[in-house]
Amino acid sequence: QVQLVESGGGSVQAGGSLRLSCAASPGSGYTYSGYSRGWFRQVPGQEREGVATIDSAGTTSYADPVKGRFSISRDNAKNTLYLQMNSLKPEDTAMYYCAADPRWWSRLRESDFRYWGQGTQVTVSS
Repeated sequence: QVQLVESGGGSVQAGGSLRLSCAASPGSGYTYSGYSRGWFRQVPGQEREGVATIDSAGTTSYADPVKGRFSISRDNAKNTLYLQMNSLKPEDTAMYYCAADPRWWSRLRESDFRYWGQGTQVTVSS
């Protein structure tokens, strides 16, 4: 069973930056380099939406609202996924979830991912 733990959320003013991390376990001795990974976000009362994905080859995709501001990356040696968020806007406020799937590539769709973290809150004030 894959466990995902997010960190790095918090409160920031508009225009600021945050870096989210997502560690996968079991860790040492096990690699998730062949997995596709992704970030999603959800606002209360709304559906979870895709933010960014990265496949096992390192190819990335982004939702239109975050293109040019967010950057997804992965460190396979550490089994860790990152989301660098710059130029944050109040509309980026949400619970952010990381996800993983054993397939090498996944679409920016919730149904494409098997494993999910518990989420980390990001709040952007104006």
